[in-house]
Amino acid sequence: MNVSRSALLRWQFELTWSLFEYHVERLEDEDFLWEPAARTWTLRPTADGGWTPDWADTEPDPVPVPTIAWLSWHIGWWWSVTLDHARGRGPRDRADIAWPGPGEPTITWLRGLREEWLAVLDGLTDADLDGRAPFPWPADSEPEHTVAHMAAWVNAELMKNGAEIGQLRLQRAASTV
Repeated sequence: MNVSRSALLRWQFELTWSLFEYHVERLEDEDFLWEPAARTWTLRPTADGGWTPDWADTEPDPVPVPTIAWLSWHIGWWWSVTLDHARGRGPRDRADIAWPGPGEPTITWLRGLREEWLAVLDGLTDADLDGRAPFPWPADSEPEHTVAHMAAWVNAELMKNGAEIGQLRLQRAASTV
């Protein structure tokens, strides 16, 4: 059987999403802002009713434990910027990616990003996959990375962030028994 690279990347994405969705569909509103350690990165309410993520331009040592809120914002940030690049739009600044808030608003947002990404994947030919990827690597990076690399990176990053969310969800559930 000869499977195209675009079909393989789509299959891998769907597998990754199914593992992510297993935890997403079980999240409770209280899971999002639960802080599993004294030193965490989370989302904080702003005076105008929005949310702002904890952030440091230089990664602290030790790295704070992210909350599910922070991880879900982080997914939304990198995925939104990846979509901007994939569609030839100017990428939004990190501060322009708004987190919708705990619970269903964020779950709906992430599922919407999935739909947008599927539209991108479905529009890629194998020839498109050989094109230069503008993200997440600097323009002058060596070796050059392709759109196929970018799509594979999305799968890996979603798998990693999904596993982190799943572990936090399980940890919170076990701590309240």
